[in-house]
Amino acid sequence: MNVLILGAGLMQKPAILSAKQLGYTVNVIDADENAVSIKYADNFRKIDLKAKEGILEYARELNDNGGLCAVFTAGTDFSASVSYVCEKLNLNAHSYEASLNASIKDRMRQCFDKYHVPSPAYLKVNREDIDERLTDKISEKLSFPFVVKPVDNMGARGCRMVRNDKELMSAVKTAVDFSRTGNAIIEEYMEGPEFSIDALVYNGTMTITGFAERHIHYPPYFIETGHTMPAVLSEKMHDELISVFALGAKALGLTCGAAKADIKYTKDGPMIGEIAARLSGGYMSGWTYPYSSDLNLTQQALLIACSQEPSDLLRRREKVCFNPGEHCKNSEKPYDLFEVKSIRCSAERAWISIPGKVKYIENIEEYTDKAVFDFLPRAVVNIGADVDFPRNNVSKCGNVISVSNDYKIAVEAAQNAVSNVFITLEPDNSETEKFLNYEESEDEQNFPPDAFGRLTEEQLEQIPDIIKEKESLKNNVPKFIKSADYIKRVDWTYSTITQILEKFDVLRPDHPELDGKRFWKALFRGGLQACVYVSDNTRREE
Repeated sequence: MNVLILGAGLMQKPAILSAKQLGYTVNVIDADENAVSIKYADNFRKIDLKAKEGILEYARELNDNGGLCAVFTAGTDFSASVSYVCEKLNLNAHSYEASLNASIKDRMRQCFDKYHVPSPAYLKVNREDIDERLTDKISEKLSFPFVVKPVDNMGARGCRMVRNDKELMSAVKTAVDFSRTGNAIIEEYMEGPEFSIDALVYNGTMTITGFAERHIHYPPYFIETGHTMPAVLSEKMHDELISVFALGAKALGLTCGAAKADIKYTKDGPMIGEIAARLSGGYMSGWTYPYSSDLNLTQQALLIACSQEPSDLLRRREKVCFNPGEHCKNSEKPYDLFEVKSIRCSAERAWISIPGKVKYIENIEEYTDKAVFDFLPRAVVNIGADVDFPRNNVSKCGNVISVSNDYKIAVEAAQNAVSNVFITLEPDNSETEKFLNYEESEDEQNFPPDAFGRLTEEQLEQIPDIIKEKESLKNNVPKFIKSADYIKRVDWTYSTITQILEKFDVLRPDHPELDGKRFWKALFRGGLQACVYVSDNTRREE
């Protein structure tokens, strides 16, 4: 019997392997014939995941040749394509209408409004709306800051905060350009901690299968630097977030399959950012949750798609109280709620780069911490590749995943592993120079961010003009840094200034004579990468 999986990237690898473990012939489709997980499948067909009629034709071919049990995806934008095919072939899935509700953000907001599910106020715009009247149109409903995003994309592509008039037009244009349909939504900004929650909907029940805290940084963009599972929060917050997620899933019409929520806990209680009709990407459903729970979530979701009983899910789940909170206007219980909880901690952290071109990648020290389970560089980050500080969640350089029975150990292991990954940048690069010189566009003020803030002229005067050739840096920290809170700060590699200097001594023990002020300005701007770049550039100039 056949299973058809949409997508053959890394995020689909757990689905491909799980389907094979269940004994199915695994067929995958992707527009990229070089997708990294094709090698794990039995058969591959090059089909664009947007081409639902082409997918249906192939599904019918598989059904006529051995039978087709399920159509499935995880971590893609194309749950609606899955539902379209399943509806035509009478296979288990959410309805096509429900999947569209969960794929197109303005439809999603309409469903939430209709059923009084807490979500941000919004309005829809398209390319024709990008003119001088747009500011007035928005101001009638929203105030700064607000969020602009495409109606039909994932991974925070084209999504950003708008803080003032100068950022508006370019933000809307970018969001519209990232939309397959040329539409975007503008919505109020929700202040509060953010969580990512996976679930399986099955026979009138909803079972939570992963509850993680998301770590979002670097405005005006929303860059997830990692997630930690399980989230640490009160039982009251936990139950309210799950209950509002359930209300949202019901409002969209989700009845059979996976659901994934990005949700915040604001001063007015839970508010839903969005709900997708699929398993999460970002290493959560296929990596961190199975590590933390011992439940193969992808396999259980596949069993539901194949019209089989998800026995491990049913055996492990525990009842959850329905409690949407005092601010929620909808108090109707949508499903019987359950949860399969994490029994240990798993932490995922991303490693990122300042702008430039990759010369080579190395580990500063051999990493042998047994808590680190996965080191996952992105395939596009290789020698000669252009890198930049990320503006979305698909442009990071790689990820590290750790696991431990102890929350603190898991988090520190992931962060330490990230801090020891180092990308050396080619010297004399215009993009790196722009970054170090604080050149930024008018609509991206204070982005990319500084590693440690900007040095004042008074502080620069306290820095020696010259750093001698081969001089150790770790023993030459300016006094004003030692006497201030600088010494406690960490950058995006989870490194302090002291740790950066120690690592510089390891990476460039034979550095040339350096301009002291240039070196320290670079450190405060771009951390270790910037320090090494300045040293290499000085060597090149000599």
